[in-house]
Amino acid sequence: MNKSVALDRVCAPVPAGGAVPLPRGDDKAMLKAAANLTRDLNVARPAIYWGDMLGSALIGYGGLTIAIVANSTLLAVAAGLIAVLALYRAGSFIHEITHLKPNAVPGFYWAWNALVGIPLLIPSFMYEGVHNQHHAKTYYGTAEDPEYLPLALMHPWTLPVFLIAAALAPVGMLIRFGILAPLSMLSPGLREAVVAKYSGLQINPRFRRPFPAGDFKRRWTIQEAAASVWAISLLALVATGIVPLRAFLMFIVISSGVMFLNQIRTLVAHLWENDGEPMTVTEQYLDSVNVPPPATMPALWAPVGLRYHALHHLLPGLPYHALGEAHRRISAELDAESPYYRSNYPGLSPLVVRLAVSSWKGR
Repeated sequence: MNKSVALDRVCAPVPAGGAVPLPRGDDKAMLKAAANLTRDLNVARPAIYWGDMLGSALIGYGGLTIAIVANSTLLAVAAGLIAVLALYRAGSFIHEITHLKPNAVPGFYWAWNALVGIPLLIPSFMYEGVHNQHHAKTYYGTAEDPEYLPLALMHPWTLPVFLIAAALAPVGMLIRFGILAPLSMLSPGLREAVVAKYSGLQINPRFRRPFPAGDFKRRWTIQEAAASVWAISLLALVATGIVPLRAFLMFIVISSGVMFLNQIRTLVAHLWENDGEPMTVTEQYLDSVNVPPPATMPALWAPVGLRYHALHHLLPGLPYHALGEAHRRISAELDAESPYYRSNYPGLSPLVVRLAVSSWKGR
């Protein structure tokens, strides 16, 4: 679990010459403080959710439109970058959707799917159930975790493959929804494979999804049908020349940028140092990452509360807009020796370097 190089952490002393040792049990003081100090922050504020998501989507699609019609290469590139960042932020609400209690933000679930999830071919059923299993205390970091691989202990070539796969994801989604989904309605064997292997935003290739049931099955069916209609229609419009090839390629490039940026963020969401053994809550926290202020760039590459990913693993039900205040309260309460500070890091680059060096040493 500790095949890694030492890395300075924010507000956390690191033992000389080695990695930070993980505690063997849970730190009850930290867990108690996290729970007690944030009880009043658990209510989602609909105005923030709606304003943030709608504003991000509007800017993102506006940037995409400008990138498509722009005659200037510089303008097209600038608009494309804005579109990637804004649509990435809008898309990141898929994470919130998996944690929101029903009707906590009325109408938000279906509105997000209609405005963001379906157009970008990432409907929320692809994440619901998958991400929740990642948060199960007995599953995190094990072979049963769909969102975990011991990347720090794997071969160095794993990391570039990890990123390339994300960049190609939009093409894969077109194939999944535009071709495989309708064909699977005619073949039970293909349908089983589509549900098990190609219906989750996961990184563990061994994870297999079961068939949906109950109300989730209804929501899955609606979203999958809508995404299939959109994918087939888009491909047909491009094939007939109604949608120009340039516009289609720009959409694919920007979608790839969104997925690639998310994969970069995923690379540094955890330390990826667990070898498959069950972990305590404190160990899970220390294998996760916060990038709190004063760093400013995480607002772009880890939006919608993702900069507090370790804290999110302590308090998975806390709305994203409350995580900053929760971090301030907990930091003010706990002493400097608390393991809470060991998951605070200064930025993206040191984390990427740490992961690359760890994977190289563990090859």
